[in-house]
Amino acid sequence: MATLLHHTPEFDDSVLPTAKTMKALVFDKPGVVELREKPIPTVGPTDALIKLTLTTICGTDVHILKGEYPVAPGLTIGHEPVGVIAALGSAVSGYQLGQRVIAGAITPCGQCSSCLDGVHSQCGGKAMGGWRFGNTIDGCQAEYVLVPNAMANLASIPEGLSDEQVLMCPDIMSTGFSGAESGCIRIGDVVAVFAQGPIGLCATAGARLRGASCIIAVDMLDGRLVVSRDLGADIVINARTEDPVATIMAITKGRGVDVAIEALGTQPTFESALRVIRPGGTLSSLGVYSGKLTLPLDAFAAGLGDHKVVTTLCPGGKERMRRLMNTLEGGRLDLRPLVTHRFSLDRIVEAYDLFANQRDGVLKVAITP
Repeated sequence: MATLLHHTPEFDDSVLPTAKTMKALVFDKPGVVELREKPIPTVGPTDALIKLTLTTICGTDVHILKGEYPVAPGLTIGHEPVGVIAALGSAVSGYQLGQRVIAGAITPCGQCSSCLDGVHSQCGGKAMGGWRFGNTIDGCQAEYVLVPNAMANLASIPEGLSDEQVLMCPDIMSTGFSGAESGCIRIGDVVAVFAQGPIGLCATAGARLRGASCIIAVDMLDGRLVVSRDLGADIVINARTEDPVATIMAITKGRGVDVAIEALGTQPTFESALRVIRPGGTLSSLGVYSGKLTLPLDAFAAGLGDHKVVTTLCPGGKERMRRLMNTLEGGRLDLRPLVTHRFSLDRIVEAYDLFANQRDGVLKVAITP
């Protein structure tokens, strides 16, 4: 049964749902998503209901649309929520109705062995167990979303930050930064980042913040390479006109890079990243792969090169979100230029068509319910 508690008079009660249904984008079948009416979620004791004020579309959502990642028909997709608290469960404290919040794409319980071991993305001891929104429960491309384990996941938005400023925190900023963190970039490292889509761009920014002395960005679109320079890339390579492996090896005088971050999820980019790391170097993989991966024997040094290959799923939880927003609030980074297009929720199918087909220089779209 829904329980509406903690209503505080100083907050606007217009966030409280007055209808029983809401608009939501659902996965129907491969190639088809539809905007439908669905019941507004019922709030359980540890949940929070968020009235969404902004969300976006991720490359993973496109994998779902294409049928490359399976989800249940009828599921509301999307995993990047920005909004205000509309209802709180009876066991939730420390929050107020109307409070501006975000939640990560990963919503850990904070209590299982995986969470207590610091691997929140694998909550419950299951691969990707912390990825619930738009995967195992209804997601965020809707008017409302139910946030489970609210006290572990809701992060208050600092007063000086706009919705658009924090829109990248739930997923691509957290994911991109984690590529740099998992790669254990040290001050003075040389780093290559393969693919400068939204996640790759955030990985480039993360590498700069981690202290890399030289960041080499690789992509096939000149527009993205321009943005990558703004976010910290020192050298850019257009893979349409240059062989990135040969160019990187020439730049590093045959040594290779200390860390290569793969941010696309394809065999060619994975293999190129592997070929440019030095012996003892690290390949930090962020891409979502939808096909078979092979390890070329020579690049892998027959397994004897002391290479490290590490994969990362977007870290979540309220402390992660707090730290990311601190970075923005402190002026260390501004990701608003990544929002290239804006749509209302009523036009989200049109937004998917644009984003999935990568037209008109799109990087990220902002969706306003």
